Amino acid sequence: MRVFMIRNSKDYLIEALKYHLLKGEQKALFKSPRIKPRQPVGLPKVLLVVGGQAPKAIRSVECYDFKEERWFPVAEMPSRRCRCGIAVIGGKVFAVGGFNGSLRVRTVDIYDPIRDTWSSCANMEARRSTLGVATLNGCIYAVGGFDGSTGLNSAEMYDPKTFEWRMIAPMSTRRSSVGVGVVNKYLFAVGGYDGASRQCLSSVESYYPETDVWTTVAEMSARRSGAGVGVLDDLLYAVGGHDGPLVRKSVEVYNPETNSWKPVADMNLCRRNAGVVALNKLLYVVGGDDGTSNLSSVEVYNPEQDTWTLLPAHMGIGRSYAGVAIIDKPGF
Repeated sequence: MRVFMIRNSKDYLIEALKYHLLKGEQKALFKSPRIKPRQPVGLPKVLLVVGGQAPKAIRSVECYDFKEERWFPVAEMPSRRCRCGIAVIGGKVFAVGGFNGSLRVRTVDIYDPIRDTWSSCANMEARRSTLGVATLNGCIYAVGGFDGSTGLNSAEMYDPKTFEWRMIAPMSTRRSSVGVGVVNKYLFAVGGYDGASRQCLSSVESYYPETDVWTTVAEMSARRSGAGVGVLDDLLYAVGGHDGPLVRKSVEVYNPETNSWKPVADMNLCRRNAGVVALNKLLYVVGGDDGTSNLSSVEVYNPEQDTWTLLPAHMGIGRSYAGVAIIDKPGF
């Protein structure tokens, strides 16, 4: 048996050597049951939930393990933070702006999942809470928000190559509690609250970085401040939110190709100020509040079935205004 195995191992090595000496076109014609392209296997993903109100600004951070269907804590932030925005670049998580319980801040903290540590980053130009944050072309965009005095129409961009923030063109409307999402290299600012008119907004603007121009697009069917925004299959979802005292469980979806919105199935619960992320063609809506209490539950939307399902496992605490992201599972 040993002689047989050695002889066959030699044959396999010769076969592999012949294959790797071939040119690209010849490799495609090489026939062998052992020549198969490898399928890349990614690291398992987790849902990261950062800070939030519970009911005051908190430092705690927790992760949901999709495979094990359980929540576990990770390193706390250096300081309390809610109403911030979250972006992921190079596997690291940026917690941008927000409210520390007494002040609106322009600080940024970075979480390293490999080391389970937090560090600081360059401050934004403006103080911003209830802002929208997204990643586009390898840069972080911070949009709108509230500086403690007024809602903001300004926006700025962080370039990780220069470690600097710079202002970009302002929006046409002041938007605090704004939701943002990126589709086909355009950044969309969805709804929010205009302190000047004291109105929750149904309007939406898109930003194209190549021209540094904001453009008004089709309005939502409902006014939504504090709506969660997520992207699936190049469609933009506006989830929940509120219009004054009315907290919504309705959801609508925007198609940039047709510049139109349409309703989809309602969530199980009314939610505003929830976090929204997408993974494996599903949309996850995390926490928020229903107008009375903070929520610890997570709902999952399946667009093929147009249905919402509540995850059995709840977060350790109810969180409104938390930041959320999908990251590789920490290995510590």
